[in-house]
Amino acid sequence: MAQDGAAGKGAGLPEGGKARRVYLLLQEEILRGLHAPGASLEGEQKLALRLGVSRVTVRRALDALAQDGMIARRAGSGTVVQAQATQPPVLADFTTLIPQLVEMDQKTTARLLSFSYGPAPAVVAEAMGLTEGDRVQTAVRVRLAQGRAFSHLTTYVPEEIAANYTEADLATKPLFRLLERSGVCIERAHQSVSATLATPDVAEVLELSVGAPVLALRRVVLDAKGRGVEYLSALYRPDLFRLEMSLHRVGTDETRHWEPVIDVPRAEAAE
Repeated sequence: MAQDGAAGKGAGLPEGGKARRVYLLLQEEILRGLHAPGASLEGEQKLALRLGVSRVTVRRALDALAQDGMIARRAGSGTVVQAQATQPPVLADFTTLIPQLVEMDQKTTARLLSFSYGPAPAVVAEAMGLTEGDRVQTAVRVRLAQGRAFSHLTTYVPEEIAANYTEADLATKPLFRLLERSGVCIERAHQSVSATLATPDVAEVLELSVGAPVLALRRVVLDAKGRGVEYLSALYRPDLFRLEMSLHRVGTDETRHWEPVIDVPRAEAAE
């Protein structure tokens, strides 16, 4: 039965590996602008032939896209592409990897999901230079832009530092501000970006299907003495968060190459 696309909470990835592949392929085509808003997609039979799958598989993918508000399926008019946002609500500079400036922090909200103390996980302890058994304060938050959750943030802070602020503080203030208020002199950080799949808890918070692709950012913050003061594990919805980088050409002849343009931030970063 045909159905209209619905805004709001989407269905995410459909069941079945082939249906998920078709869903992601068509989603990418729509987001890249290969199918303009108002344009009709190919019929189920043509899509099945083009993608080498069955009509049932195509139908599952189209149903999921419709529930995500990317297409509308109406009897008599086929499958029509819906208008999409021209850019995600949150942009980040890939060079400095600043997910939000202070002014952006004013346009987003954070919700604290959990707050606890315990031994640091092995990967966190190793990255921060902690010894086995060292305790950390672990907090899980979700950040929202325009009313939609776009990031799932898990932070680890050594207990002796975290003791200087409360759970209520963390629910209302950026962590870097609380670290500075605790007397921490932040000097540098190491960050990496990769991709992963949404686990059940993350999928529920970000309104995704379990196993949906998400951007993964890991950041270790060090103080002036080289001690680890924060470990951040952040997961972002790729349709609501985008990393950008500006490049310029440097060098001469055979040594000419691209280098990132390093801009001085206009404000300090908030996760």
